[in-house]
Amino acid sequence: MLNLLFTNGWLSNLQNQFFKSYGISAQQFNVLRILRGQHPKPASMGLVKDRMLDKMSNSSRLVEKLRLKGLLERNECESDRRQVDILITNAGLDLLAQIDQKIESLDDVFRALSEKEATELNRLLNKLRG
Repeated sequence: MLNLLFTNGWLSNLQNQFFKSYGISAQQFNVLRILRGQHPKPASMGLVKDRMLDKMSNSSRLVEKLRLKGLLERNECESDRRQVDILITNAGLDLLAQIDQKIESLDDVFRALSEKEATELNRLLNKLRG
């Protein structure tokens, strides 16, 4: 377990360094990717929460930070004022396009594993999660 926790921290640090150069966090990147997948339709806060990789993240806080950066819009739904519609902006789409050009560099750490080893690692991790 200690090795998995250490490796998780190491990988998270690599991700954080990568995304920091774009002015966002890994969790903010995840929100933007979810919104790009919905584009041009808006997404509800519930949908964003359900699809987030890190279920412990405060999605409302992440959305607000991205709104302040101009990367998404947040609007009350006209048909249900309790619901909030979130839509990625052109600036958000442009940022993701920039990141897409370099994101493969994050996978470079996995080049230490052969394809067979990577497949086995995935199998074992899936087995561990049940």
